[in-house]
Amino acid sequence: MFLYYFDLALRSLRSARGLTALMVLTVAMGIGASMTTLTTFRALSGDPLPGRSDTVMRVQLDAAPRDTFVPGQEPDSQLTRFDAEALLRARQAWRQAAMSGGGVSVEPAADAPGALKPFSSSIRYTSADFFAMFDVPFLHGHGWTAADDADKAAVVVISREFNEKVFGGADSVGRTLRFENADYRVIGVLDAWQPVPYFFDLNVGRYRKTEGIFMPLSLAIERHLGNNGSVRCWGDNATPDFRALDAPCSWVQYWAQVRNPAERQAYLEYLRQYSVQQHAAGRFERAPNPRAHPVMEFLSVQQVVPSDVRLQLWLAFGFLAVCLVNTVGLLLAKCLRRAPEIGVRRALGASRREIFAQFLVEAGTIGLAGGALGLVFSWFGVWLVHRGTQSGAQWVHMDGQTLVTTFVLAVGATLLAGLVPAWRACDVSPASQLKAS
Repeated sequence: MFLYYFDLALRSLRSARGLTALMVLTVAMGIGASMTTLTTFRALSGDPLPGRSDTVMRVQLDAAPRDTFVPGQEPDSQLTRFDAEALLRARQAWRQAAMSGGGVSVEPAADAPGALKPFSSSIRYTSADFFAMFDVPFLHGHGWTAADDADKAAVVVISREFNEKVFGGADSVGRTLRFENADYRVIGVLDAWQPVPYFFDLNVGRYRKTEGIFMPLSLAIERHLGNNGSVRCWGDNATPDFRALDAPCSWVQYWAQVRNPAERQAYLEYLRQYSVQQHAAGRFERAPNPRAHPVMEFLSVQQVVPSDVRLQLWLAFGFLAVCLVNTVGLLLAKCLRRAPEIGVRRALGASRREIFAQFLVEAGTIGLAGGALGLVFSWFGVWLVHRGTQSGAQWVHMDGQTLVTTFVLAVGATLLAGLVPAWRACDVSPASQLKAS
C-alpha cells in the first residue's frame, strides 16, 4: 500500500511542478540553515574525551588572596607549582597529571628531509600519566614513566605531524631531537590525535592543533624553558621567577582521573582537607573552596562554546520553524485545489484513514527531496564556515551522523507539517464535492 501511495504522491507532485519546487526549496533552506549551525555546534561542543570524560576531572584550588574574592566565583582554574607538586606526591587519584604549554626553537638534524631549517614548535610540559589518562594513541614507542619525571630524564614524545616534518614519517624512536641548545631522546610518536575542544589547556587556545612535542614538566622547570598561556601572580611576588617552588603564581593545569563515583567523592574530600591544611598554614587566605569538575562540566563552567554559536543555533531552528509554517500553508493550498479528487476517491470507497495516509506520504516525499537539497545547502554552509575566521571553524565537518540526521529531520519535520493538511484532506465531504461537480 505504501508504494501505491508513493506513486500517487509522485503523480501529484509532478502535476504541480512550480508549487512542488517551492515547497522543496522552502524545506531545503530551513534544513540547510539548521544543519549547518547544528554541525558547527556539535563540532565545537562535543565530548573531547568520549568514554571517560565523566571520570577525568579538572582540579582547582583557591590559593588567591582574600581581597580578590567574589562570592560565587569559581576558584582559579590553574594551580601554583607548590600545590601541583604536592598533589602529585600524594597520589590520591588513580591517575593525575600536571601540565603547562610552551614554545621552543627546534634545530633539525643535518639529515632532516628537505634541508629543513630551524623552526618554532609548540610544546607541552606534563607528567607521565598524561598519555594514559587522556587515552592518547601511539604510532611508535610509548610515553615516559614516573621515574623519568623524578629523574628529569631528557626524553620527549612527538606528534605524528611533527615526526613527518622532521624525520620524514619514519620510526624515530631512539633518534635525537635538538631544541633550545639541548639534545633530547625521542621515546614515542603519537598517532593522529586531536581533541576538540582542546579541553586540558584552554589558555593556549580552545580550538588548536595538538602540540608537536611533549616532555616532562619537571625537566622543563629545571631548564627554564619558555612558557605560553596564562600566569597569575599575587602578593608582593618578590620571587623573580614565577616557576619557583614558593612563587605565589598560578600557571599549572592539573587533571585527575578516578574510576567510580566513590573515588571521586573521596578525592574531593582529600582536596578539602588539603585546603584546610594550607589555610591553617597561612598559604590559603580564603576558606576551603576546592573544585574537581569532570571534563564536560568544566567546559560548561568555562563557557567554551562561543555564545554567538548558541544564538545562531536558536535562530536557525527558528528559521526552520518559519519554513515549516510556510510549507503547511502551501500544502493546505494544494489540498484545497484537490478537494474534487478527494471527494471522488471517498465516493469510490477510500476511507478517511487511507486519504490521511496518502497525504502524509506525499508530505514525506517532499521531505525526502527537501532533505537531499538541504544536504547540499548544508555542505555549502559548512564550506562557508571553513572560510570564516571563527575560532574552531577548521574542525567543523560533515559526517555520517550528520547525513542521517539531515534526512531524519527533513522527513520528520515535513511529516509534522503535513499533519494539518492531511487531516484537512480526510475531512473533505464526498457528497458536497460530487454535488458541486
